[in-house]
Amino acid sequence: MRTARLLAVLLLLATSSTVLAETKAIKFGKLVDGTGGVITNAVVIVEDDRVKSVTSGNVPTPSGAEVIDLSRYTGIPGLIDGHTHMTYFWDADRNPNTAPRDQPPRFPAVTVFLAQENARKALEAGVTTIRDLNAADGNDLAMRDLINMGKMVGPRMFVSGTGIRITRSLGPPVPVGIMVDGVDAVMRAARQVIASGADWVKVYGSTGGFDDLTQFQTFTFDEMKAAVDVAHALGKKIAIHSYGPAGARDAIRAGADSLEHATDMDDQTIAEMVKRRIFYVPTIDHNQYYVENADTVHRFPPGTKERLLDYIRRNFETARKAFKAGARMVVGSDAVYNGWGLNMRELDWFVKMGMTPAQALKTATTEPAAMLGMDKSLGAVAPGFLADIVAVEGDPLTNITAASNRDNVRWVMKAGRVVVDKTKGR
Repeated sequence: MRTARLLAVLLLLATSSTVLAETKAIKFGKLVDGTGGVITNAVVIVEDDRVKSVTSGNVPTPSGAEVIDLSRYTGIPGLIDGHTHMTYFWDADRNPNTAPRDQPPRFPAVTVFLAQENARKALEAGVTTIRDLNAADGNDLAMRDLINMGKMVGPRMFVSGTGIRITRSLGPPVPVGIMVDGVDAVMRAARQVIASGADWVKVYGSTGGFDDLTQFQTFTFDEMKAAVDVAHALGKKIAIHSYGPAGARDAIRAGADSLEHATDMDDQTIAEMVKRRIFYVPTIDHNQYYVENADTVHRFPPGTKERLLDYIRRNFETARKAFKAGARMVVGSDAVYNGWGLNMRELDWFVKMGMTPAQALKTATTEPAAMLGMDKSLGAVAPGFLADIVAVEGDPLTNITAASNRDNVRWVMKAGRVVVDKTKGR
């Protein structure tokens, strides 16, 4: 009997010790909590992977908790990038004279392994969650699962698997996609994507991408509607890519959950998007990235930079009109290759178009959390939410670059685990 009691006491002590070891008390000079609150001298208590409490001032910390003093910094929720391509990796060291899309093919396992570098750069930019829209060979599904299993370090991933495109003569390089035509084929493709384990369905409703700035509608309204209906019937959401206004109009009419890139939309189309509460991910900065890398990395044809700059101007103006009309805007970097780490530069464009820094920050926190159906777990530092927390230098409510510039990100926690720490020696 004494032996049994002793074992029970030892087990209780061991269990208590484990719980306490997983409790953290994090101190910030200021916390922008994502719910509208700004808390000075904040103390965030984290237990396991969740926030337990958020208080202010000189409050007692739980016995045995690890104290993390970040009082020199501003705390913000983990940032969410609503449009990325994690598995688009450029092995510049081995292919210095080859443009990223001209790299020789790789086995999927090699791609997934190499893409860990992109995942690391995302975390270092304060991005703890991404929505990844199009990947070959199930690479995004594999990365998502490895990260969720704790076997790979990276942002939480919501993925679309392989995107759905119309059959057309393209390339080289041949774009990643399931090529289909007609309502029945689109429905089968959408079911195939969902059966593969994807969280979202992505449909390419127009041409456009990289140095292709055309805006021709591809799928018809009926085809888009078929994909939307399949996705919704199976409990999934759907993102529709459209560089141009025609594809955007039909994507909105079809009931897409999010609209990607859309430029040159007229007031009526924007009003319909706002009425239906469809999320708009304009991805303005990704073309600025292409301008900066057109010659040295991507080796685009002459004249491409000028066309990119013209598209950026129109894209920005469309997004500005959408914001003024009340659209639900979401940050999307469309990050590829060496663009990883620049994930939050879109915030600068949003402030430039008239958003306050607080409004802009919501496009990378609460709005994408709602888009993902995770508004009770992501996008805020609040009790019960996943402990995704970022410490930045400066105040993003005064100057958005505190959050948009990766150099200002000093410390990152994802689900209660510290995954980036640049505070040492400072």
